[in-house]
Amino acid sequence: MKIKVLKFGGTSVGSVEAIKRSANIICDWSKKSKVIVVLSAMSGETDRLINLTKSFSKSPNPVDFDNAISTGENLSCALMSIYLNNQKTKSKFLHSWQIPIMTSSEHMKSRILSINKNFLLNELENLDVLIVPGFQGINERREITTLGRGGSDTSAVAVAAAMDAECIIYTDVEGVFTTDPNIVPNAKKINKISYEEMLELASQGAKVLQTRSVELAMRKNTKLSVRSSLKPKKIGTIITDEESVLEKNTVSGIAYTKDEAKITLSRVLDKPGVSSKIFGPLSKGNINVDMILQNISQDGKFANLSFTLPRADLEKALKIIKKEKSKIGYKKIISSNNISKISVVGVGMRSHAGVAQTLFDTLGKNKINIQVITTSEIKISILIDEEHTDLAVKKLHQAFKLHK
Repeated sequence: MKIKVLKFGGTSVGSVEAIKRSANIICDWSKKSKVIVVLSAMSGETDRLINLTKSFSKSPNPVDFDNAISTGENLSCALMSIYLNNQKTKSKFLHSWQIPIMTSSEHMKSRILSINKNFLLNELENLDVLIVPGFQGINERREITTLGRGGSDTSAVAVAAAMDAECIIYTDVEGVFTTDPNIVPNAKKINKISYEEMLELASQGAKVLQTRSVELAMRKNTKLSVRSSLKPKKIGTIITDEESVLEKNTVSGIAYTKDEAKITLSRVLDKPGVSSKIFGPLSKGNINVDMILQNISQDGKFANLSFTLPRADLEKALKIIKKEKSKIGYKKIISSNNISKISVVGVGMRSHAGVAQTLFDTLGKNKINIQVITTSEIKISILIDEEHTDLAVKKLHQAFKLHK
């Protein structure tokens, strides 16, 4: 049985017109193969549901919370199935618990464990289209769980991996661009990019795909592409293994995020075990630390330690660190939330020198100070003042000739 998995984001089902437009794409695919459709909630609906639940309780019971916020996907699925059947395309909406899509036990951030492939195959025998809600599943206690924001991408890739099918993500953009076109109007669409590069771009702020979905596609070697639901005949961007990317550009793209904060601890004793006293409590507080920089004093006894974290977690992290002051033994704590992170990504960095030099020269000429630097085999990330974000992205995009 030939199967395609199509995923439509919130803007692609955000109105009656958008649902009909996406339905036409589904109908076209259903003439060539069986189709499993994974849908997000209508644009803005999940935020509305979250705010609605929080109006009753600032910390609702996780089971009730997931039951409430998962209804948005169910609505868009039901509406899509109604319209497809009205257009004589045989369709059926399946709840995640009917399949089932089994997840880990925790709520609001669960992970998909398994999907009943045989059940889906049997259902497809007499149908053109199966419609499945993204973002959700069911745990071993038969409770509805949700996967975290952007989880519908992960749902779609997981279904495609289970069915050994290609996954096409339809959204409101034509594909993955060399950087944000809202900042750099002459940013170019990337026709083909490696899983690894896409994973770095997504994790560093690119909004097109959710990080976990790319990670899953890479692990399962699932064929993945991004297309526009507004211009469905355009190919978009194909995400594939590195060997299939013929032109390995030194730099493929530039990502940024303004959702950053920095904490600096001064005169921390430079001795074994101190770092665990800092990052252990933060980990227990479910705070993800990203970039870390340590400067040792000339006498080798003390260090200044800086690290970055999501801006939304800054106040929580400061409370934790201040509570642990006697155990850590720092002199002063300084925090900043007016910073941003810019990342230059490309598999070509493995075999080409000079990327760091170009980056430093470009920012230096434009009087943009770098606060923290981290590197990996295919990525260089820097921390700068937030006010210079747009300028830095523009100048780096130009310096690496990504517009050509």
